[in-house]
Amino acid sequence: MTIEAVIFDFGGVLTSSPFEAFARYETERGLPIDIIRRTNAANHLENAWAKFERAEVDIDTFDKLFAEESRALGAEVRGRDVLPLLQGDLRPEMVEALKRIKARFKTGCITNNLPANAIGSMTGRSLYIAEVMVLFDHVIESAKIGLRKPDPRIYRMMVETLKVDPKKCVYLDDLGVNLKPAREMGMTTIKVTSGAQAIAELEAATGLKLG
Repeated sequence: MTIEAVIFDFGGVLTSSPFEAFARYETERGLPIDIIRRTNAANHLENAWAKFERAEVDIDTFDKLFAEESRALGAEVRGRDVLPLLQGDLRPEMVEALKRIKARFKTGCITNNLPANAIGSMTGRSLYIAEVMVLFDHVIESAKIGLRKPDPRIYRMMVETLKVDPKKCVYLDDLGVNLKPAREMGMTTIKVTSGAQAIAELEAATGLKLG
């Protein structure tokens, strides 16, 4: 089967997973294990996180809503405290794989992200992230369009812009819930658990040597 495009999620795929930082934060503060992830997962289409990634609420409202939602699950965590934990480190081996893929295929990035002014501490990252972003033919950011994964429309927008058949696309994400709509459209999907695993599956899907 011929592949025409490879579409990436950003956080947890091209960067290390924020889940590691969440776990550290919870342990340091004696919070229930996985309270942050459980808060993110509860009512995941309409919770504080979803609204913030679609830019429907400001940072103060997000902070308050996240605190209420986490409190309902057993321990209060302020939304503002979670934001700095999102900065994963770039995985150089994934960036190298992306460069090799770009030489042969169309590339896209669909990222559920936060409004640009939400995290002051992220500004220092913007330079090295900009170097990665230019490797994509098209980038879709949830906070800019008011839609987020797993809404099927966001995947359709990507294939329409890239002018590719979904059946000829590979899509990588670290969250199963975000892979499902891509798979239902006919894409080959890869659930990323590590850089090495993702690269091995990408090589199998594309026939390229990426390491």
